[in-house]
Amino acid sequence: MPTEGEVQFVKAQSCLKSLQNDSGENLYDHISTLLAKILDERPGHVVDVFEDLSLNLKQLSKTCGETPQELGLMQAKLTEDLRTLFSGGTDDDAAQEISDEDMQTPLPNLMENAYFFEQAGIGLSKEEIFEVSLSLKQLIENNPLQKCRFWGKFLGIQKNYYVAEVEYRDGEEEEDEEEAAEEGAEKEEEEREEDGEEAEEDILPKNEWKPTPPVPKEDKGKGVNKYIYFVTNYPGQQWTKLPTCTPQQIQISRKIKKFFTGNLDAPIVSYPPFPGSEMNYLRAQIARISAGTQISPTGFYMFDEEEEAEEDDGSKDHYIENPEYEVISLKNLSDTTGANWTHHVQFILPQGRCAYVNPLQKGEDDFEEEEEEEEDAVEEEIEPETGPPLLTTIADDAEINGIAPWTIKMASERMPYFSLTFVRSNLWPGAYAFGTEKKFENIYIGFGHKYREGKEINYTPSVVPAAQVEYTLGPEIQEIDDPTVEEEAAAKAALAGEEGEEEGEEEQEEEDD
Repeated sequence: MPTEGEVQFVKAQSCLKSLQNDSGENLYDHISTLLAKILDERPGHVVDVFEDLSLNLKQLSKTCGETPQELGLMQAKLTEDLRTLFSGGTDDDAAQEISDEDMQTPLPNLMENAYFFEQAGIGLSKEEIFEVSLSLKQLIENNPLQKCRFWGKFLGIQKNYYVAEVEYRDGEEEEDEEEAAEEGAEKEEEEREEDGEEAEEDILPKNEWKPTPPVPKEDKGKGVNKYIYFVTNYPGQQWTKLPTCTPQQIQISRKIKKFFTGNLDAPIVSYPPFPGSEMNYLRAQIARISAGTQISPTGFYMFDEEEEAEEDDGSKDHYIENPEYEVISLKNLSDTTGANWTHHVQFILPQGRCAYVNPLQKGEDDFEEEEEEEEDAVEEEIEPETGPPLLTTIADDAEINGIAPWTIKMASERMPYFSLTFVRSNLWPGAYAFGTEKKFENIYIGFGHKYREGKEINYTPSVVPAAQVEYTLGPEIQEIDDPTVEEEAAAKAALAGEEGEEEGEEEQEEEDD
């Protein structure tokens, strides 16, 4: 038999649970989560900040789209993921096991880079950057990498993306499932075409129209696919390898503007339609941002001598560190013209590739088919697209409606002796670089949106083109309005008059004969 107090408690609990807002969150769960938060964090002056804590909890719940219970479970899961980063024995055990070979690792010193970026007020918190360092260490241990760099962070609506730029050791890259799927799709398409040709037996007329062939994507290790990228939503969670980028994805990404959700499988609903999911859109934006914002001090990189010996067609894409690099003073690095900074990532042509290719260029198989067919059509001559060559200075970059494309200044004008130079891109807000006399680095932290000037600030999607004409309109096929009764009677009378005149003429001709 429950006591009177227990009965009153159940009634009060039921009453609090019945009070809900539009999102379905009830008062009992909100108070329970709030009290648990206070007991866990133990903030000072709780009475004074109680309302602020409640408001912050509501806003956090709306942003994440989760109930307080689900939010608590998500935070517990993230904590569990972080635990794996810190596991692996004590510091004494680690110091004994590490050898000289183990010290040679592609893992970057993010804590040092974060210190330099902090001088300019850029970067992540120390705790977050340390967690990212441990997560990159985990990535290197699970993959045969010879280069690894923290590329940056994309801010999303629900979750963020941490991006790592990597390069596999020669011959140790795993077979990509994407390539296997593409090869299988091409084989199936070829088999269907062969089956279709055998079934037709030249009974049906052939359509001579052929669509423009798609621009082939660049091979791995070249152009926009020079490096491989891994992403994760939180440090400690599994890294996901992004697919290679195609010219079609680059072209469409220039015409749309989307916020990232944090879900790689989320569809991209846009016009023009984007060929892929958020995973492909993310990869396209990484390629575009890298091509426009990755810079280094002039002379730090140089072209390989073997490549210089080849024909100079403006398509050099391989460079190495200059062993005879002369250190540029901090004063010269801070030159606002940008003459002492160069792009070390290839420019992406309007075609969506770094190296131009003619999509209408015919291969050997096409020439064999051409011999059998009539050679009436003349191959169109297309002027190749060109862009600025690799390792050109940022001083040659175009202005943005009268605004300089780069902002270059010292981190501290009061203490220039111990300062550094930082560079900010005005074309891609969120892209930064720092430079000292001995070190430089690039980073991106933003939404992945390019700066739009003038009327383009308020983005409007492209207008849907008019529907194509199915056939040429003419009087023989064009519909006309039905005649009225009066018009029909007049037409009949005129027709009868014409027939009477013809009969009269025939009778007169017979009499003359």
